[in-house]
Amino acid sequence: MEREKLRTPYFLVDEERLLHNLRILESVQQRTGCKILLAQKAFSMFYTYPLLRKFLAGTTASGLYEARLGHEEFGGETHVFSPAYREEEFAELLNYVDDVVFNSPAQVRRFAPQVRALGKSAGLRVNPECSTQEGHAIYDPCAPGSRLGTTLENFEEDILPLLDGLHFHTLCEQNADALEKTVGAFEEKFGRYLKGLKWLNLGGGHHITREDYDVERLIRIIRRLQDTYQVQVYLEPGEAVVLNAGFLAAKVLEVVRNGMDIAILDASAACHMPDVLEMPYRPPVKGSGEAGEKPYTYRLAGPTCLAGDVIGDYSFDEPLKEGSQVVFEDMALYTMVKTNTFNGMGLPSIVYRKADGSCQLVRSFGYEDFKSRLS
Repeated sequence: MEREKLRTPYFLVDEERLLHNLRILESVQQRTGCKILLAQKAFSMFYTYPLLRKFLAGTTASGLYEARLGHEEFGGETHVFSPAYREEEFAELLNYVDDVVFNSPAQVRRFAPQVRALGKSAGLRVNPECSTQEGHAIYDPCAPGSRLGTTLENFEEDILPLLDGLHFHTLCEQNADALEKTVGAFEEKFGRYLKGLKWLNLGGGHHITREDYDVERLIRIIRRLQDTYQVQVYLEPGEAVVLNAGFLAAKVLEVVRNGMDIAILDASAACHMPDVLEMPYRPPVKGSGEAGEKPYTYRLAGPTCLAGDVIGDYSFDEPLKEGSQVVFEDMALYTMVKTNTFNGMGLPSIVYRKADGSCQLVRSFGYEDFKSRLS
């Protein structure tokens, strides 16, 4: 299918860019012996799983449905972590997973015997209380009062016979220096408990495929941990798998003016890229500049009734008009998994661009997708 015939808005995931990321991740695995899992919370486009599983060891999930998707569509190892598990779902969950990470000693006592009875692996997520993030408090599991992970004060040594490993996840879009600092805090508080365990999961948030990422430092960290504690190290990035591999194509519906030119698009921040409002952040737009940098500046906004459905201010070399295409970059991660139909907005189609340049329409959505979520 030719891209010109595709109806906007649509997500496009590029195979060549995916392969670029996957080869970097594969190299880290080969050089260290660690295992890298896809964090499905960031990217669950299972159409790509046959490609991804050639490079990665499996998937991680945040609950029953993600675990089932990973088990059925990806294969390999399926890991799950949840802040708390539902009793009525747990037996079904165990059909799909190989490794269950708990959030508290109480959850370990309640559920780990069932995990162990089936020959599966049980772990505990710990909180090293080491914040390394700046500006993203909503994504900081080490923030004061965090519900995520057991602190040293609340760790109970008598659960160790029920554990196969420990897990921590503290990073968000960060480099290996932040991991190194966190590992130091983890070892100081919890390192003594690793003796006799089988694995250590370093969580996600590692921007391994970013151009300036210090891969050599990451490799040194992993090797040292494995040599020191004789454990299998896991990483579970989401963004790094699909970084810069996706786009969201939209078009201008109308240009209005209120103190500045405002381009109303057929794509919505609130519905199609909610992280723009949640983080918040300003997504890159192909061919654009900062406001005032290029001759024509516009505020890009969505078509919903939410007054704050605004993506940001951008400048362009040519004026925008009705029908102009606007392409948002780095739109594979935390986009498709977060879309919603507020205001009755249609969901963007999903398109896959193969290595040969051809495009495949993977999925389109309509009225029934909106209606089926309601009653």
